[in-house]
Amino acid sequence: MRIALCNELLQPMPFAKQCEYAAALGYDGLEVAPYTLSAEPHRMTAEARAAARRAASDAGIEIVGLHWLLTAPKGLSITTPDDKIRGWTVDVMKGLIELSADLGGNYLIHGSHREIAPGETREIAMNRAHDCFSNIAETAQACGQTYCIEPLATDSTLVINTISEAVAIVDSIGNPAVITMFDCNHAAKMENGPLSDVLDHWLPTGKIGHIHINDRTRGGPGQGNERFAPIFAALFRNGYSRDISIEPTVYVPDGIGAAARAIGYVRGVLETFDQA
Repeated sequence: MRIALCNELLQPMPFAKQCEYAAALGYDGLEVAPYTLSAEPHRMTAEARAAARRAASDAGIEIVGLHWLLTAPKGLSITTPDDKIRGWTVDVMKGLIELSADLGGNYLIHGSHREIAPGETREIAMNRAHDCFSNIAETAQACGQTYCIEPLATDSTLVINTISEAVAIVDSIGNPAVITMFDCNHAAKMENGPLSDVLDHWLPTGKIGHIHINDRTRGGPGQGNERFAPIFAALFRNGYSRDISIEPTVYVPDGIGAAARAIGYVRGVLETFDQA
């Protein structure tokens, strides 16, 4: 398993410096929020894409994938009643898939920017989200990317809240390039039972394409009450070999400090398995 850092923690540090800092801390990769690279990341030039990939390579680190996909440009949504905006959003999603491939990434995590429009039902929003994910599946497959639908807790959205709901969409689409993922914070709030048990249930299905490591307080691993040794034990027990990313959204004491503390904690947990 490669351990990546979600790069928005290191803002406003220039991207090349982010790569150098993360590598110095002991991360294997960066999971990049596209808005940190450009206001229109899907339109980045070939030269800009090559420069970002070179910055990572020069620092001895890899760009492993993308997340926070629809923050830029402004106004994107996969559930809006506006057909033109949804069509534009799908075009941006396809562009980001191509961006991830050009940067050397393997996956994209789709979490935010889905909501229920006033006067509409959750079912309508879920169906629109399904259609958008379906429309990008062939692009993801052609680009060799895994597109992960991220279940989010109800304090973030009312559209796709559980792994079961995400898997239902995945199964309906039927393209292996579109699967789901596991975020410790959101899963702790929405799934039943210990997170290790949830992983034992879902990992054997092959539907979990990525893991986000964070605490249910939204802080980094080790900054709350969640125990991560059982989570890693479940990953090893089930032969999980994909990437994991550290993704706190509350930074204590700040982004730079949270990044440093998190990798020390996770490496420490992993050492217990190496010594076993």
